[in-house]
Amino acid sequence: MTLAIVVPTVGRPSLRTLLTGLAAQEPHPGRLPPQEVVVVDDRPLADGAALTLPDLPWPVRVVRSGGRGPAAARNAGWRTASARWVAFLDDDVEVPPDWLAHLAGDLAGAAPDVAGVQGRVRVPLPTHRRPTDWERNTAGLETARWITADMAFRRAALAQVHGFDERFPRAFREDADLALRLRQAGWRLTLGQRAIRHPARPADARVSVRVQGGAASDALMRALHGPAWRELAETGRGRFRWHVATVAAGAVAGLTAALGRRRGAALAAAVWAALTADFTVRRIAPGPRPGQDGWAHEWGTMAATSAAIPWAAVAHRVRGTLAYRGVLAWPPPVRAALFDRDGTLVHDVPYNADPGLVRPVEDAARALGRLRAAGLRLGIVTNQSGVGRGLVGAAQVEAVNARVAAELGPFEAVQVCPHAPADGCVCRKPGPGLVLRAAAALRVAPHECVVVGDIGADVGAALAAGAHAVLVPTPVTRPDEVAAAPVVAPTLQAAAEIVLRLTHPRDQIGNLAAPAGDQIGNLAAPAGDQIGNVAAATVAEVSA
Repeated sequence: MTLAIVVPTVGRPSLRTLLTGLAAQEPHPGRLPPQEVVVVDDRPLADGAALTLPDLPWPVRVVRSGGRGPAAARNAGWRTASARWVAFLDDDVEVPPDWLAHLAGDLAGAAPDVAGVQGRVRVPLPTHRRPTDWERNTAGLETARWITADMAFRRAALAQVHGFDERFPRAFREDADLALRLRQAGWRLTLGQRAIRHPARPADARVSVRVQGGAASDALMRALHGPAWRELAETGRGRFRWHVATVAAGAVAGLTAALGRRRGAALAAAVWAALTADFTVRRIAPGPRPGQDGWAHEWGTMAATSAAIPWAAVAHRVRGTLAYRGVLAWPPPVRAALFDRDGTLVHDVPYNADPGLVRPVEDAARALGRLRAAGLRLGIVTNQSGVGRGLVGAAQVEAVNARVAAELGPFEAVQVCPHAPADGCVCRKPGPGLVLRAAAALRVAPHECVVVGDIGADVGAALAAGAHAVLVPTPVTRPDEVAAAPVVAPTLQAAAEIVLRLTHPRDQIGNLAAPAGDQIGNLAAPAGDQIGNVAAATVAEVSA
C-alpha cells in the first residue's frame, strides 16, 4: 500500500499549521508514511510569491494550478502522484499527532470495492457564548457526507471517473458530484476512525451572501444528475424554495407599486417582510444572546444579510441554470490540441534560429490535417530558453514558428516561453502557464484541451493546467517519463487517433489518469489501472 497526501491551498497562513502537524506525527508501528506530500498552489499565476513551507520528513512537491478552483487543484495533485491511495487535506484543517497511524488503519480495513474513506471532522466552537451563523455553518462539516477536508481515495477509482469535475468553480458540490459518480460506478465510500480539527476561519459580515454563489453549483448538479440529485447525493434541501417565495413577493411588491396598485403592493410587501423576518429570526435564534460577546454585531449582520441572501441565491441559481443548459457529463469532449514544437512536430535542433533547419517529423502534416478536418483548434506551446540564455533572438524564434506553420499548416495559437530555467517564470513547462494561455487564446476551457509532447515537461504542464496529455516518446525521452505518462502513443499519427477519440465523450480514454504502468501499445488506454478515488460532499446549507 502506498500513499500520497495532496493539499490544495490558496496560501492561507493555516497551511503552515497543517504541515507542521503532519511533520509532528508520532512514531507508530502501523503508521503509513506518505511517498510524498503534494502542495497544489492554486493562487493565480500572477501572484508570483513563492510559498514558504516548513520542513517535512517526506518529499514535498509544489504544483501550480493557476487559480482554477479546488476541483482543478485536487485533480492537478492526484494526477501527478503515483501512489495507490491519495489523501486530500484542506489547507485550513489541523491534524492530531496520531492522524497518520489512524489513516493507515482506515486504509488497511478498506474492502476492495471501497473507493474512499472519509475522516471525521471536529469543529471547535466557542464555549463562552453561542456560535455565530458562520461558525454554525462551518460546524455543519461534522455531519456532511464525503467532504474532502479529510478524504482518502483509491487512485484507481479516481481515474475511472476522471476525478473531480472542474466545472465546479468553488468549494461546493464538487465533492458531492464526485461521490455520486463513484457510487454510480459501483464503488462504496465509508467513514473511517481518524479525525481532524477544522476551526472556523475568520470571515467578514458579507460571507453569508458570498456563499450563495453555490446556488449556481446546485444548478450544475441538477443539469448533470436530474431533479432528484439531492436525494442521490444525500445533501439535504436548504431554504431555496423559501428564498424563491421571498424574491417573488419582493418583485411583485415593486412591480405593483410601479403600476400604482397600492393595495396589492402593500400586501406583497407584507409577505416579503414576514418571510424576511422569519429568516432573520431563524438565523439569530441559535446565535449569541444579548450580553454575550459580539451579539449586537451578529444581530445586525443577520438582519442585513437575511434581506440580501434570497436575492443573491435566486440570482446565482438563474445564472447557473442558463450557463449549464445542455451540459455534458464529465469530462466534456476535447475541442483543442496543443503541440510541443521541437521533438514533437519538427525534429529537434537545439536553440534553432534558422528556419531553413525546420524538418517536420514523419506524417506530422497528415496527423494535423486529420485534426483540422475534425474541427479541432490547434496550437503550439513551446519552451524557448535560448532567448533567455541569449543564444537566439525572439524574432528568430518567430521566424522558425512561421516556417513550422508554412510546413504544417496554420496554428490558431502559438505560446512561447522565452525564459531560462533560472528565471523562475510561471509559463515554462512543466508549469501550466503556456497551456492556460493557449486555452484562453482559443476560447476553450483547459480541460477541453489535449497536450501532445515528447518529454515529461509537456505532460506535467498538461496535468497542472487540467488538460489531457499524450506522450510521443523520442530517443531523448527518459524511461521514467514514459512510465509516468498517463497515455503514450508510438507515433504522431497514433497520437492524433487518440485525440480524435477524445472528441467523443462516451469514448474518453484515460483523461490524465494513471502513470503508465500498463502502457498502451495500441493507441489508447489510460496507462495503468491504478487510479484511485476522490470523495464527494457538500457543506451544510445553513444560510442557503
